[in-house]
Amino acid sequence: MNIKLATALTICYVIYISNINAIDPCASQPDDSDLNVIPMYGKCSPFNPPKADSWDNRVINMASKDPARMSYLSTLVAQKTATSAPIASGQTFNIGNYVVRVKIGTPGQLLFMVLDTSTDEAFVPSSGCIGCSATTFYPNVSTSFVPLDCSVPQCGQVRGLSCPATGSGACSFNQSYAGSTFSATLVQDSLRLATDVIPSYSFGSINAISGSSVPAQGLLGLGRGPLSLLSQSGAIYSGVFSYCLPSFKSYYFSGSLKLGPVGQPKSIRTTPLLHNPHRPSLYYVNLTAISVGRVYVPLPSELLAFNPSTGAGTIIDSGTVITRFVEPIYNAVRDEFRKQVTGPFSSLGAFDTCFVKNYETLAPAITLHFTDLDLKLPLENSLIHSSSGSLACLAMAAAPSNVNSVLNVIANFQQQNLRVLFDTVNNKVGIARELCN
Repeated sequence: MNIKLATALTICYVIYISNINAIDPCASQPDDSDLNVIPMYGKCSPFNPPKADSWDNRVINMASKDPARMSYLSTLVAQKTATSAPIASGQTFNIGNYVVRVKIGTPGQLLFMVLDTSTDEAFVPSSGCIGCSATTFYPNVSTSFVPLDCSVPQCGQVRGLSCPATGSGACSFNQSYAGSTFSATLVQDSLRLATDVIPSYSFGSINAISGSSVPAQGLLGLGRGPLSLLSQSGAIYSGVFSYCLPSFKSYYFSGSLKLGPVGQPKSIRTTPLLHNPHRPSLYYVNLTAISVGRVYVPLPSELLAFNPSTGAGTIIDSGTVITRFVEPIYNAVRDEFRKQVTGPFSSLGAFDTCFVKNYETLAPAITLHFTDLDLKLPLENSLIHSSSGSLACLAMAAAPSNVNSVLNVIANFQQQNLRVLFDTVNNKVGIARELCN
């Protein structure tokens, strides 16, 4: 891949349905069972690319917004009691996230919706929405569209309800989203992913938005809660999905989202998937240790331990850009990394451990040790380079100190070119190396 192509990319991706065409990889293809991942700002993206910018500047800019997402994730784990309404409804941030190509309604209306593993509900801007983007869902042309009222069980699972105290009425709700607010009505319609159709899918039809942070074409959650895609798809996907995220430098080549047990890797190392009853949507795993090169970094066990009552522990998340550890863990890992690499060190955006690229061959591998699974990060998953190529930086950071930092987040930069499998029935997460081309 030439340098011009490599620098044109970002860590946002788009998931769309097609096969790679050897002559024209962007050519329109008939729907099939694969959901392919392409860079949001790559040549094949359905979105208009931004002004030319280096890929590292885009990553730095996106990573600078991670603290907002970390603050959001901290609100998910801070709850002390379980509720019927997912706390994270509509609260993901469109930062380094993914967009899935779906069709909603009958006949299907094509939308590119943000996909997130830490969110359950779906919400879609609808026609007539005040403050929404020009691309919206039109309920009036769908023959399968059904509004829901306050009496349905799904309505009780939505946060921010404004149902009348007595009698019935539309299941309306108001929520905040990354500094923005929106109002919506809970509705049902058919949802199509590849060749699969999920009838009577419940989601929020957005009526008004104040602010600019709500995803332009909506959001589809892959969390574990009652209104998530996995829960509403029932036996179709059997609570199983996996994805392979391509490198942010990818241009034509794409990864894939696989839904259901069919076609998943036959042999893959797994670690137990942990369940937090206070926030059941998040994908917790048991991170037991971190090693830098051959050195196991000494870390207090309480900083790694899973604690449902406080929300402490480690999650795998598709929406955070770079891996964030609670500050004492990050500082210890960073300090050991610096011991093994020739300095001096400088900072670049969110990265505080940058060094001359000539010393990159000295950079030790970082291994994340989970129960029954060791993930040795490839160099491309642990280092990021400056646009000039003169610096290499450790692509990790501390969780922001201005939030209740108890959560470690394994982010999408560290998941690139890996097959990550989530099995919510057998409670396990599998990780294996895979080139997502």
